Amino acid sequence: MTEEVQFVIDEAKERMDGAITHLENELAVLRAGKANPRMLDNIHVDYYGSSTPLTQVANIGTPDAKTIAIQPWEKNLIGEIEKAILAANIGLTPVNNGELIRLNVPALTEERRRSLVKQVHNEGESARVSLRTARRDANEEIKKMSKDGLPEDDAKKAEDMIQKMTDSFSEKIDKVVKIKEEEIMKV
Repeated sequence: MTEEVQFVIDEAKERMDGAITHLENELAVLRAGKANPRMLDNIHVDYYGSSTPLTQVANIGTPDAKTIAIQPWEKNLIGEIEKAILAANIGLTPVNNGELIRLNVPALTEERRRSLVKQVHNEGESARVSLRTARRDANEEIKKMSKDGLPEDDAKKAEDMIQKMTDSFSEKIDKVVKIKEEEIMKV
């Protein structure tokens, strides 16, 4: 197999890896009824005039399965962190005791669980679309190379490899979605 063909395959694999990583990151932020510090990944705090990720101005931990504790490195940030959490509209109300902020994660209702499962499936479908796009782009590139003199056998082998890779990544997406769905539906 030529270097150009291998490059196309590697590029497709990289894009498919990116789709899986993106899916995992999107699903990590979803609230599944138990405390997870990653739920706060998208929250930014006004820190001396600049928007700074919450994780860079405070320690975030989970003392138990239903509580997230946020301990700012500077006490004067407690108010800003509270404002940022409320503004992020993540469905959690901060409780401030002057030293740290606690977020109590309530149990999910059945309706909310089903809604989250739909959201998980939508994210999974989004990732599958990314896989198919990467596969299509790689196959088009191989076809162009075939017109420019790439032997037909090599082109067919490359397309088969790309399809096998797509199937493998699709199975990974199914596993990630299934695990998250089970996590959400567990009472």
